[in-house]
Order: sequence, then structure tokens, then C-alpha cells
Amino acid sequence: MSGIWERTTRASRTLRGRDSFGSRDLAGNGDRSSRTIRLGRVQPQAPSHRTIYCNDREANLPVRYKGNSISTTKYNVLTFLPKGLFEQFRRVANLYFLMISILSTTPISPVHPITNVVPLSLVLLVSLIKEAFEDWKRFQNDKSINNAPVDVLQNKKWETIPWKKLQVGDLVRIKQDGFFPADVLFLASSNPDGVCYIETANLDGETNLKIRKALERTWDYLLPEKAAEFKGEIQCEQPNNSLYTFTGNLIIENQTLPLSPNQILLRGCSLRNTEYIVGTVLFTGHETKVMMNSMNVPSKRSTLERKLDKLILALFGCLFFMCLIGAIGSGVFINRKYYYLALSGNVENQFNPSNRFVVTILTMFTLITLYSTIIPISLYVSIEMIKFIQCTQFINKDLDMYHIESNTPALARTSNLNEELGQVEYIFSDKTGTLTRNMMEFFKCSIGGEIYGTGITEIERGSLERKGLKVNEANKSTTAIHEKGFNFDDARLMRGAWRNEANPEICKEFFRCLAICHTVLPEGEESPEKIVYQAASPDEAALVTAAKNFGFFFYRRTPTSIVVRESHVEKMGKIQDVVYEILNVLEFNSTRKRQSVVCRYPNGKLVLYCKGADSVIYERLADGNEDIKRIMREHLEQFGSAGLRTLCLAYRELSSELYEKWNEKFIQAKSSLREREKKLDEVAELIEKELTLIGSTAIEDKLQVGVPSCIETLSKAGIKIWILTGDKMETAINIAYACSLIDNEMKQFIISSETDAVREVEDKGDPVVISRFIRDLVKTELERCLEEAQHDLHTLTGPKLALVIDGKCLMYALDPNLRVKLLKLSLSCTAVVCCRVSPLQKAQVTSLVKKGARKITLSIGDGANDVSMIQAAHVGVGISGLEGMQAVMASDFAIAQFRFLTDLLLVHGRWSYVRLCKVITYFFYKNLTFTLTQFWFTFQTGFSGQRFYDDWFQSLYNVIFTALPVIIVGLFDKDVSASLSKKHPELYKEGIQNTFFKWRVVAVWAFFSFYQSLVFYYFTVTASQNGHNSSGKTFGLWDVSTMAFTCVVVTVNLRLLMACNSITRWHSISISGSILAWFLFIFLYSAIMTPYDRQENVYFVIYVLMSTFYFYLTLLHVPVVALLGDFIYLGLQRWFAPYDYQIIQEVYRNNPEENTRTEHLEIGNHLTPDEARSYAITQLPRETSKHTGFAFDSPGYESFFASQQGVFAPQKPWDVARRASMRQPTHLQ
Repeated sequence: MSGIWERTTRASRTLRGRDSFGSRDLAGNGDRSSRTIRLGRVQPQAPSHRTIYCNDREANLPVRYKGNSISTTKYNVLTFLPKGLFEQFRRVANLYFLMISILSTTPISPVHPITNVVPLSLVLLVSLIKEAFEDWKRFQNDKSINNAPVDVLQNKKWETIPWKKLQVGDLVRIKQDGFFPADVLFLASSNPDGVCYIETANLDGETNLKIRKALERTWDYLLPEKAAEFKGEIQCEQPNNSLYTFTGNLIIENQTLPLSPNQILLRGCSLRNTEYIVGTVLFTGHETKVMMNSMNVPSKRSTLERKLDKLILALFGCLFFMCLIGAIGSGVFINRKYYYLALSGNVENQFNPSNRFVVTILTMFTLITLYSTIIPISLYVSIEMIKFIQCTQFINKDLDMYHIESNTPALARTSNLNEELGQVEYIFSDKTGTLTRNMMEFFKCSIGGEIYGTGITEIERGSLERKGLKVNEANKSTTAIHEKGFNFDDARLMRGAWRNEANPEICKEFFRCLAICHTVLPEGEESPEKIVYQAASPDEAALVTAAKNFGFFFYRRTPTSIVVRESHVEKMGKIQDVVYEILNVLEFNSTRKRQSVVCRYPNGKLVLYCKGADSVIYERLADGNEDIKRIMREHLEQFGSAGLRTLCLAYRELSSELYEKWNEKFIQAKSSLREREKKLDEVAELIEKELTLIGSTAIEDKLQVGVPSCIETLSKAGIKIWILTGDKMETAINIAYACSLIDNEMKQFIISSETDAVREVEDKGDPVVISRFIRDLVKTELERCLEEAQHDLHTLTGPKLALVIDGKCLMYALDPNLRVKLLKLSLSCTAVVCCRVSPLQKAQVTSLVKKGARKITLSIGDGANDVSMIQAAHVGVGISGLEGMQAVMASDFAIAQFRFLTDLLLVHGRWSYVRLCKVITYFFYKNLTFTLTQFWFTFQTGFSGQRFYDDWFQSLYNVIFTALPVIIVGLFDKDVSASLSKKHPELYKEGIQNTFFKWRVVAVWAFFSFYQSLVFYYFTVTASQNGHNSSGKTFGLWDVSTMAFTCVVVTVNLRLLMACNSITRWHSISISGSILAWFLFIFLYSAIMTPYDRQENVYFVIYVLMSTFYFYLTLLHVPVVALLGDFIYLGLQRWFAPYDYQIIQEVYRNNPEENTRTEHLEIGNHLTPDEARSYAITQLPRETSKHTGFAFDSPGYESFFASQQGVFAPQKPWDVARRASMRQPTHLQ
């Protein structure tokens, strides 16, 4: 992980001109610095380092360092309105309506400006209120942080000031459990030996305590009187976002001391197990590392939203076509022969027959304002509201995705991609911590050519069962121990029995390497039973726990030594505490893939212990002992086949002279400000060689619960799953078998660089020849596999295909000349496993499918090495596991277990997709219907642009009379229940195929919109020709248009009801409420008249209409005739061409929840009491919102406490009624 940050930082420094630090390095590396030009850019000349004067504000004043106040808000009082409006008008639809509103203020507009200004204003107001509310919360959070207190040294005493007044160079005191207000250089601690413990959970999510050690030279500056004397100068790198690197020097009393990340306390971390520390401020405010890492996740737009843009463009095209017809018609129609129009003489340009071209152009603009309602202005706001509620109320609060053991619910970190979850076709998954638990247990080991450990792993058990062999469980020995991190059974090593083995000295070195070579911190009582190990990774903790159980109990650490309680070393039963002086720690990173410790025994002997990946350890072994190396390779392959994670252990005895020479170089590298990490790696290479192989460890990482069944379900749903892992090929293949991704019936294509031919070429050592050979090999293999795959796919009974490729071959396969073949082969396979891949390769593979195949992808991982893959996919899912929160912070959705993907995709994703498709197509339908009635009226008015409806009718149609029902459908419509969605995963394929948002579906809605608009207009107009009111007068324009508008409102709301799959009380309330809102509005609107608008048009209209038989006859017949076509179509479609979900509806028509109770009983019969209690909690009805019984599956209504006692609680009357209502035939589609 630190390697990733390191590379990022180096690149950023190069581009910013920060590759050179200090005159000493520049003098020594003048030639090299001239070649630091990358990416084709000339290196800018910027200050290469910053100089900080400690405890001297006046000296730092000329530099004008940034203050410590932070702001994460998007707006302030002055910028909110202009910036907020700018953000809103970046949307094409809002910009379009702004232009329409401006047009409506001109004389050519047939409608009052209020018609367009009111809807636009309401939409903008809602959006701005939402923005203001979110920004206000950010402001309040910033305010509380900026005003948090901190102790600063002023006038030889500690003064409390707010964080925002802190300055670079200040000396601060942080107390236990306090947070660091800025990036601080650690000077002194209340703990002995200048150490402190910090927790970085706010930074990377890791709760393991980290140790930090102050420079011995600054330990004395603890009390205020002594600290006031501290006047050091710090020369360090410029602010950057690398959390795990730091280069700098502290100059104090003409002595230069190198600084490392070990002395840096980052803002956001907290102090633990330490009374207080004293430090000096390095970086403040937005220049702190945590703030420089607070970048937003890359903005993603769903595929459905991009297709919506195309639909909006189609509506623009439709609008232009309608306006063009009207404009041409106007130019043709206008003529002085129509004397009653008074077109002779001086008339305005829009109606001047002498200039028909001008008439056409002006009429075009007139009709654009008149037909503007064809674009649904409230669509985006409605969709945002629906998505937001879906995330906060449904996904985040779904108990089926709540992990009780870790108290972790699902978390939707963005609401932009809900429907994208319902269309995923490819899943790219990490292995460790994602498919597996990341709870490591020491399971087996190999020492001196002998394998120890008798257990059988889950992978081995699955492999034997696939072959039809019986699994014989070995009886546990009396010495077997199973605790967290240790599940080992072999009496030959336990309780000192290793002394009787053939190589006891090798065993002793093996155990010492486990106990010494690590960075683990012990906590709690110094007894084997009560001690707790704080480790950077579960592997480290497992290895130290193994050493403890083998009799080498590590229990105390100081900055310079560790103490190990060794048992049975000199003779059986003897226990002694041995203090090992830790001289140097060569830390693990993703580049080195190993960790080493140089220690001094009590007798003065110097030993280097090293552990790491087999590939890097074998490269550094001394010559000789070929038999042991060969046997160990066989053991490593055997462990890998069993799905175990392996590490090799080695050591080297050092002479004092060799060590002293090497240590001088190490200190020089550590003091360097330029490329310190690279130099440290180079120095480490000098001593990490001529190693003696001790043995290897094998750690088991078990599969998460429910992974095989989840993958099987997702595969049935048409989703293809790829595993991208850094593990060995054998381990990856066996994991794929264990989680049902690959089976024996599949034909496997394996492209590997671990072949005899490749090894033979690699032994020659020519990198050019090696590269050319592997490239040719990969090309040949890809062509062969692709040919076989295409042949198998064209046969009816061909097997399913699986591809396995390692990272080295993948590197060449991703070459532009070969990637098309790789893509074709991969898409032909049901499963793909990529092993030994780097984080960059993970992202490249994801992008290959995303861009090359144009398929919707989802990446899921739990570690920092998965971030690039998560951000490259359409949808990124983070597992909130044991490797910190980097993956979660970069993700779009976060879950606690891989198996929750079933609910996230098949339930929430599918529901969101189906609902939003219905919302969008319904918006399209209702706006097109409304606008077409106006369009038909244009033919009766000589294409003059006369409006058919009153301005307020047009204004409130989208925002009041038809707004709420469609939101309710977007939230609560449910074609099948959650349990049925998971029981029949094939339903998900409708989303992959985009069944509900194809142009064919849009065309059907458009056809019925066209038909209904004709019915609304011509039925009401024709019926009104012979009608008259109670006073004998015939109906006028506003009588007819009000009648038509009433029919439109009633019909489009009833049509939405026909589109619903399940009808809840909220559907009924919203639809009836919308219709009622229209009547309440028209009653009030018709009863009022003011001289400032055109209300006189509809004054008393509704009262006149409702006094006639014509009103009731039209209101009864027009909606029926209008919806008759829809009714017939839906019936025929359901009978002769049903969707998959409609078939499931019919199957479970009479008992929609029959399967749910059965499933729960089956599950309950296989649970332990604790698991049963956890499961019962997850199945509680969702009482947080009383209406969710219809939006979610609520299978049980019994009392939870009664169910815990095994007593069946009688159902309450309202629950019986509730079930009865669900069994009613509400499936109307």
C-alpha cells in the first residue's frame, strides 16, 4: 500500500517541480536532477522544500503559510446564488427552460411568463434548498472542528486556543484520546523512550494501534519550561497527499537529524495509551495530508441516465418537428382573404401576409414556447428525490444486508447509480477479504524440508468431494490449539516436542524468526492468555500468535528492543526471558514484498531475519542446499493447492565489520531528502542476500459465509464473475472451485508464465529475449484458445469455458495488439481468473471490459490495492473489512459481506431499474400527451400559436397535478417480492438486456400518447359543439379546454395506476390526491378574478361546466375510451408475450409469500442458537416506516420476543388485513 502512495507522490512531485530537496542533495546529484523530466513536460521551477522555524512565529511570518482553518463547503454567502444557479443551469433541461422563460416575456409568446417561470422557479428552489441544506451541514461540521481546543506553548506555558488559530511552527501538547489538529512532528512523550501510540481509524479505517517514536535528541522537550528553549529548524518536503511517506531533516544546534514517517503524527489520527505528547506543527489546514487526500470519488453517471439524455434529444427533435409543421402551416395559411382577421393595413410582423418568411420564423419561436411542456422539467428533480430516498431509506436500512457481527449496515455513498445495480453484467472481485474472511489462521508450516500440520482446509475438502472421494477427518491430538489466528494440530512441534525432531536448530530459528521479524505491538497483560497483538495485517498477528503457541512468547516491545519468553530452548521445561536488540527494521512494501529485521542477541551475535514471498526470498538465497530448496518448492505448491497463503522464512548471520559498513550506508540513505525510499531499498538489497532458508508458513483464510451460493445465484442471473487476485495460480484456481465459480464440467484455458520453456529462457537472463518469448507465447496461446472457444460456442452441447491467466502473461495480453483477442476470449468464457496481478492490472482489465465490450461492470474489493479497480468500473462496491476503509471511501456502495451482493443487485438494483424505467417512460408519456392536445388545437387556429389551456393549467400540470403519484411509483412499486427476486435470479436478465427502456417500449408509450391526445381533443370538442350551459349559451374555448384538461389529469393518473404492479395505500392516496388537487385548484381559481392577469378567461368556468350533463358524460366516457387501447394492449401483451416477472406473478398469484416462510424455516433448522438469534433480528419487520411492508418483503409479523421463546404469537387483526390486501389480484399489468 505504501508503494502505491509512494509512486503517486513521486509523480506528483516531479510535475510540481519538487524532486529536489536541499543543497546537499543537489550538489551530489546534479547530473541526475537534470533528467527528472517526465510525461513530456518541462519541470516547473517551484520551491523544492519548505523551511520551518520551530517555536518562532515571527520567523515564519514572511512565508505566509496557510492557516489551520478548513472549509469543505461548496458555497459561501456571496457565491451561493451565482454558483448554485450556475450548477443548476449546467443541466440542459434547466437551461432550455430558462431560454423558454425568457422567450415567454417577449411579445411573440402566446403564454404568460408565469407559465414557464413558475415550474422552473419551483424546480430551482427545491434544488437550491437541497444544496443549501447539505452545505449548511458541512459548514456546521467545519465550525465545530475549527473551534476545537488545543494546547499551544506561549510565554513558557500551555495556552488553550482553537484549532483554527494554530500556525506552522507552533509547539503543541496533545493529551490522551485527543485528535491531532495538524500534521505534527513528534518531539517528546510522557511514555519512556519517547514513544506514543496512535490510532489511524479516521485516516484509513484501521483500528490497530501504530507506534511512533520521537528522535532521542528531542525527548527532553516535554515540560513547558524546557520546551520553550526548543529552537530547531525543519527542512522538509512540500505538502503532498502521500500518507505513508515523509522526507525531511531537523537541524538543531548545528546537528542534522533525518526525519521519517515514524516521527510524523497526521491530522485526524488520535493519541492512545499515552498521557500526552509534545510536537511542532509542520502542515496546517488544507495542506495537511488528510485534507490533500479528501478528493471526491470520480463522478459517475448511470447508463440509464445517459440513455435518458438521448430520449430528451428525441423529444427536442419531436418539438422541433411539431414547431416546424406549425410554422410552415402559419406561413401558408396567413392570407388577406380572411377579411375577418383584419390582416389588411398595418399589422404586426408575425401576422403580416406580405412577409411570409418572417411569419414562419416568428411563429416558430411562438410555438416553441407553446409546446415547451413536452420536455418534462420536473423529471430530473423527481428522479433525484426517488434515488435519494431509495438509498437512505431502503438500501441503508435493509436488515437483510446488515452484518450483526460487525454491526455494519449497507451504505449507499452515492445515489446516482441505483438503477445501474440492476444492469450489471460483469463483476470483478478481489479474493482476500472479499471472497474470504481475511481472518488468518496459522494452519501448516514446512521446516527443514518437513511438513507440519495435519488439518484439512475447506479448499482441500471441496476438492476431494468434487472427485468423489471420502473426506476422513483426522482426530485432534491432545496438543491441538485453536484460538484466534492459530488453528494448528501437530504434536511434533507442540510443548517443546520440536527438540526431538531431526533439525531442532532449524526449528528454533524458525520460531525466533516468527517472534522477532515483525512490527506487532503487544497490549494488555503480559500473559499468553490475556495479551492482545495489534498488527498491521491479520497475517502478522497470526505468525506472532503461532510463535507464542510454539513456546516463543513475544510480550514486550520498546523502540530499540523486544522481549521474548522462550521455552524449552536449552532444556525441556526451562523458560527464560530473552531481550533482542532491534538494530534495523527494513519494512515491507508492495515493491519489496518482504520484511527484514537486524537484531543483536544477548551474547552479541548479529542476525538478519527475513520473511517474504517465495519469489523474492528464493532470489536472495545463498548457493547450496538445492535439495531443501526443491523440497520447499514442492511444499509451497502443495500449500497453494490447498488454498493456503504462504511466506518463506530465511536468516543470515552477520559479522560486526559487515554490519557496521552496511549501517553507515543505511543511515546515509535514511538521512537523504531525495528519493529516500528508493535509496533505502537499494541499501536493503546489499544485506538481504546470501540468506539461509529456514522454512515456510501456510496460513488459511476461509471463505466468507454464503459466497458459493451467492456466486451461483449471480451466475444464474446472467452475471459473469471474474476473480482478480495477487495470489498464486494454484490458490486462485482452488478458491474459484471452492466458491463454485469453476467446476469440473468447464473447459479451462490456462495461460501461464510458470512453464518449463519460460523458466529455461529466464535462466539465460536476457530481458529482451525473455520479453519477446513471453509475448510470442501469449499471442500463440490466445489464438489457440480463441479458436477452440469459438468452435465450442458454435456447438449445441459445448462445455462452459473458463480462462485462467497470470499477471506476467496478462501484461503482454493487454498490449494494444493483443487486447482485442484477450477481450474476445474473455467474453466467451463464463468465468475468468487473473492471478498474480497488480492493482494497475486490475483497473486495466476492468476498463478493457467496460470500454471494449461496452458492458456494465461492477468491481468489489476491500483493500487499498482495489481502489483503482473500484473507481474504474461503472459501479464500485467496497467491503468494510479488516484492511482499512480505503476501498469503502473510494466506492459507490459499501457492504460488509460478499453475499450481500445478492440483495444489493437482485433486489434493490433490479427494483430501482424497473421503477426508474417506469418513471421515465411515464414522464415522457404524460408530457407528450398534454402537448399533443395543444398541437391538435393549433390546426384549428390557423397555426397562429393560440393557447388551448390557461397559463396556470400549463404551469402546474407537472409540478402539482401529476408529480406525486410518479414519485410514489418510483419508491414503492414492486413487481415481485425480494424473496422471489432471489429465488428466481433469471429475472435479473431483463435488466442486463435493458428490456424496459428500449426504443420499442418508448414507441409503445408514444403511440398511446398520440392516440389519447386525439381522444382528449376531438372527443371534448366534438361533444361540446351541440352542448350548452344552463343559460342556453354554447361552450366557449375555456369551457372546452378546462373539460379537456380535467380529462387529461384524470386519465394520466389512472394510466399510472394501470402501470403499477402492486398497489399500496400510498398509490391510492397520491393518485386520488392529485385528482382532488386539480378540482380544489379549479374551484378556487375559477372563483377569483383580478385585473392583473388573464384569469377572466376561466372565471366561473368549472361551476358552469359542473351544472351540465355534458361534463359528467364526458368525464365518464373520455378516460374510458382513452384507456381502452392501453387496457387491450396490456391484456394481449400479458397473455401472448409476457415478461418474465409477469410469469412469476401468475405462478405466485394466490400466495405471494409462500416461499418466504419455507425458506426461513429451512435456514432456521441449520443455525446455532446465536446465529438463530442474529437471523431473527435481521428478519424483524421494518417498523421504522409503516408503509414499507409493500415495498419490501416483510415475511413475519410475530412478536420477536415470542419467537425467541419458541412461542407462536397469534397474528394481529391489522396484520391479517395487511396480508389479505397483498393477496388481492393487484397485478394489473
